[in-house]
Amino acid sequence: MPTISVNKQQLFDQIGKNYTTDEFDELCFQFGIELDEDTTEDALKNNEEPELKIEIGANRYDLLCIEGIAQSLNEYLERAETPKYKLSKPTTKLFIDPSTEQIRPYACAAILRNIKFTKYSYASFIALQDKLHSNICRNRTLVAVGTHDLDSIKGPFYYKALPPRDISFVPLNQTKEFDSAELMEFYKQPEQKNNLGRFVHIIESSPAYPVIKDANDTVCSLPPIINSEHSKISLETKNIFIEITATDKTKAEIVLNQLVAMFSRYCEDQFCVEPVEIVSEHNGQSRITPNFEERTVDTSISYINSALGLEQSPEQIASCLKKLSLHATPSKTNADVLNVKLPITRPDVLHPCDVMEDAAIGYGYDNLPKGTKLSNANFIASALPINKVADIFRIASSQASWLEVMPLTLCSHDENFKFLRLEDDGSQVVKLANPKTLEYQVVRTTLLPGILKTVKENRKHSLPIKVFETGDAVFKNDKLERKSYNERHWGAIYAGRTSGFEIIQGLLGKIMQTFRTEWLADYGANSSGRGYWTEQDDSLATYFPGRGASIFFRTREGEQPKKIGHMGVLHPEVMNNFEIPYAASYVELNAEAFL
Repeated sequence: MPTISVNKQQLFDQIGKNYTTDEFDELCFQFGIELDEDTTEDALKNNEEPELKIEIGANRYDLLCIEGIAQSLNEYLERAETPKYKLSKPTTKLFIDPSTEQIRPYACAAILRNIKFTKYSYASFIALQDKLHSNICRNRTLVAVGTHDLDSIKGPFYYKALPPRDISFVPLNQTKEFDSAELMEFYKQPEQKNNLGRFVHIIESSPAYPVIKDANDTVCSLPPIINSEHSKISLETKNIFIEITATDKTKAEIVLNQLVAMFSRYCEDQFCVEPVEIVSEHNGQSRITPNFEERTVDTSISYINSALGLEQSPEQIASCLKKLSLHATPSKTNADVLNVKLPITRPDVLHPCDVMEDAAIGYGYDNLPKGTKLSNANFIASALPINKVADIFRIASSQASWLEVMPLTLCSHDENFKFLRLEDDGSQVVKLANPKTLEYQVVRTTLLPGILKTVKENRKHSLPIKVFETGDAVFKNDKLERKSYNERHWGAIYAGRTSGFEIIQGLLGKIMQTFRTEWLADYGANSSGRGYWTEQDDSLATYFPGRGASIFFRTREGEQPKKIGHMGVLHPEVMNNFEIPYAASYVELNAEAFL
């Protein structure tokens, strides 16, 4: 959840009222954001201007600056109308060269004419770009913003991908000219305090780097790294050229819309933006950006009233939605439908449930009548069956003197595969698109990595180490709506001077006994009764050859048996990979087989 720092008095001036901390905290709560801190007390001691730190929803990109917060609160308080954003006639073009398809294929642009900054609005303009880069832009990997003094450059503009040595310019806040290959090395130096080195990896390995040039072949920017000193904007800048490059076209257009929506208010012709014609040279197609066409979401009136326990008329619901910048009108063809128009500042509204939520905020959660029956749902809580099964695993394991651990669900790709002597065929594991560190690259498909990491951190404790976990593993399935599913597993390890295989097998027997499941010693797969058995499985590379087994389970007589887990003596390489100087045996079961 992003936290935005805004000048306290400046915000109150824009809202038109001075609030006490408690009053503003209550206003934020009703609107759906949170006042994290009021720095007035500390600011007065340090002779600084007080600030308010406000926590907002991660999908409310329109609230990432003081302009958006003030505008939204004014609309919520019914002190202002939603701005009418408009486009003037385009006067320039941005040509996208086919070479960019190999690295960052999308681009869009806009111009803010005759803008007048104050020191506060200029600082907010820069800060909003940083917030967008950290949020929807995913640290510039998906989208990168470049802003330029239009009076220092000349259109039309050209977006290309060139070899690193062919791009030379003076980067922002520097005096020396670099080619882009030298620039990558320059920003990777630890003494550089501008933190640009963390973006170098985005394009460093590419044979060609993206670059924006003007009609005179002047470099404007090397996205997503740095702008040119030549086109640097300042407090005195009057005309701003905004260029966006991206690997995601939708997010690029959202970012552009947020920037121009927030700061076109400072233009001489307020809320007017000059568009740029984007020409894709690989197919000859062109489009105008930004796109100010409003989206529409049709929402059922009965759905909103049922969800909120109200009996509001369409006009009353529309009045509530108007406080959240949504403009609703009754459908001319269906009396139960509202046609809700969404402004360019609300890309977070994707579904009728989002409209219903805003209707609730506009009405006021604290105004909902007490005792009202909310729909036909039964709100009496009860444990899910799988949670009851998981508790049985926990109780049985702890009774057998094993200690429960709770490792993280995320792990590195190597920990989930290479360290366990497994191969990734790409069909099972869910990978993070933007992992913060190498330690959190994938969602685990087995509990073993987390348990072994726990043993590693406690390897100096007295032996044997006996721990277990009951938690979720996650598997990819492209046929499902969410493309993945959770599966509750139970895993336990015995680590000591000897492998203790007979002990871990005894724990498995204890678990099965708790579930009233018999060991089918004589018949196994050939029997017809309910029970479990193990079969040697040399395909389990995680275990020592000849010491690994698959566990099979038949839920009831006559059913086909199914594999529900595996057990065995862990391979020495596995133990060495996790820096554990002991032998160990491990067992893991799919707990959902017992439902």
